[in-house]
Amino acid sequence: MSEETENQAPPAPAAETPAPDNSETGEKLAKLEAELAETKDKLLRALAEGENQRRRSAREREESLRYAASSFAKELLSVADNLRRAIVSETAISANPAAKGVIEGVTATERELLAIFDRHGVKRVEPALGDPFDPHLHQAMYEIETADYPPGTVAQALQPGYVMHDRLLRPALVGVSKTPAPAQAKPETKPE
Repeated sequence: MSEETENQAPPAPAAETPAPDNSETGEKLAKLEAELAETKDKLLRALAEGENQRRRSAREREESLRYAASSFAKELLSVADNLRRAIVSETAISANPAAKGVIEGVTATERELLAIFDRHGVKRVEPALGDPFDPHLHQAMYEIETADYPPGTVAQALQPGYVMHDRLLRPALVGVSKTPAPAQAKPETKPE
């Protein structure tokens, strides 16, 4: 043997570790499995939240583009109303031949404005007499006692409403029918 091998100490015997208890190992394993399940749940929730946020952002972006012109369109509604009033008043000024050309021009202007509205998803809501009152499309200005229409229906249309795609820009102004009050009989007085 060489000197070097003689100077080396014999290997120390391996320290014997006590064998782990099966119940202790089972507890550790159960704890690790619970932590893994919790981490997996958190990960799945985070992924789902990220996907929901992506969808929400896409929907908001789409709505923003779709309804970007709604405030501009609302301001133009009064122009459309005034054009309609000018056309309706035609009968009052039709005796003047020069006025006929003006009315034709106003009619053409209204047609063009409504065509532009249509291209951008703005539609006129014209309530028909006898239609049920819809609080999502109509604004009741007053009630009319009438037997001509069932109660709760449109009895008079004052101003058309407008919607942009599926959003209300302005409700139609209407008078709503109600059942007429029964006529009260006057008490007869007997002359003495």
